[in-house]
Amino acid sequence: MKARGNPDDRALPIRFGTSGWRGVLGEDFTFERMRAVVAAAGDRIAEAWPRARVLVGHDRRFLGARLAETAVRVLAGRGLRPVPVRGAVPTPVLASGIRRARAAAGLIFTASHNPPEYQGLKLFGPSGAGWDQVETAALERAAARWLRSGPPPERTVAAKSAELVSPYLDALLSLLDLDVLRDSRLHVVYDAMHGVGAGVVDEALRRAGVRVDVLRSAPDPSFGGAAPDPLPERLTALRRAVRLSTHGLGLASDGDADRFAVVDADGSVLSEMESLALLVDHLAGAGRVRRGIAVSCATGGLVERVARDHGLSVSFHPLGFKHLSAALLAGEADVAGEESGGFAFAPFAYDKDGILAACLVAELAASGREPLRRQLRALEKRLGASSSGRTAVPADAVALAGLAQLVTHPPDRVGTRRVREVFRSDGLRLGLDDGFLMLRASGTEPLVRVYAEAPTRALLAKRLAYGVRLLRRPVGR
Repeated sequence: MKARGNPDDRALPIRFGTSGWRGVLGEDFTFERMRAVVAAAGDRIAEAWPRARVLVGHDRRFLGARLAETAVRVLAGRGLRPVPVRGAVPTPVLASGIRRARAAAGLIFTASHNPPEYQGLKLFGPSGAGWDQVETAALERAAARWLRSGPPPERTVAAKSAELVSPYLDALLSLLDLDVLRDSRLHVVYDAMHGVGAGVVDEALRRAGVRVDVLRSAPDPSFGGAAPDPLPERLTALRRAVRLSTHGLGLASDGDADRFAVVDADGSVLSEMESLALLVDHLAGAGRVRRGIAVSCATGGLVERVARDHGLSVSFHPLGFKHLSAALLAGEADVAGEESGGFAFAPFAYDKDGILAACLVAELAASGREPLRRQLRALEKRLGASSSGRTAVPADAVALAGLAQLVTHPPDRVGTRRVREVFRSDGLRLGLDDGFLMLRASGTEPLVRVYAEAPTRALLAKRLAYGVRLLRRPVGR
């Protein structure tokens, strides 16, 4: 496949973002470029672990199976022992399977929550955590060398496929409070968004004794014509179904099921901060968290207040779950969460796992015996209310120039609030006495994202809109 409108796709740099390499299929993401990346990854794996096992999987996206088959041949050509994963699987299932199979690494072809025209590749180490920035930077350079030198050799192998879903479900169910789930009258409506979480999230809940209805479970590489990203505006059918159910809870996962979203009994969508705060309170209250939590710098303050109320330490990290994974692996935290619906609970998962998060939310709803929004109000009454959220604008010339100017010359006020702190380590983060405003270029999509926290939802909406206006303001004004 050659890039449309580009006679030589080797001229395009290969760039890993906050979670893998992604690009439009047939343009940035081609078979030639994929072979170069996989060969480069194979060389780095073989250097540390000669003849090591490497799991190779894919999700439901277009050409996923063919890409995985090609990757197996390329890895075999680098002297490794690739193990193809049986069928399309969620990213967390593959990541978990690496440790179980005693493999040195894992590769999965997925573009996660990106639009349907995208494909991508995520890489995991022996712990099941994603490769860090140092590793992926070296990988980018090595892949460029492979592109210049020509296609890597391939070798056909008769590798036996690995079935990962069943052992993953067994391990997950051993973590949950099955008595609470089975004794509850909880009714979960799960929206798979045509992603690979279908048949895994719902199966876990059914085996835990929960009644489950499933929406958008059929495989569809076009994902119904929209990105499989569980944002509130894409969960209309789920919200309606939950309102019509009794003892209802809505859960959703993105295309590769590493991120989750929650809909309460009244049909309202909880923000990522609200869901994470409730999970931390639930796990800490049961004595299941001891070493603290790690969160991204765009996560709202309610999560920190909940953790500290339980006597837990809190560490803040740049955006990108690999930074949170490092904190889990170092033993600094048991729980990690981020602003975009990523959650991990060590030692079960060192990378984000939307299946695990969804099942723990169901356990929380079953044990609380009241709607999550009511539990959240009780937390806010005790610890103080806040709202957080995000939006985005296309990363066009105006937005990128606006972001560059703001990083160099940040405003001293956001609305009526004085800027107390300025951080430039990852875009621009403006700390306020009642929240923050953050702007940064996405590492996975051609977007500039705007994150904010404020005391109320009304002020949050104004703060997000103000961030968009800052990006759209003509440079020099």
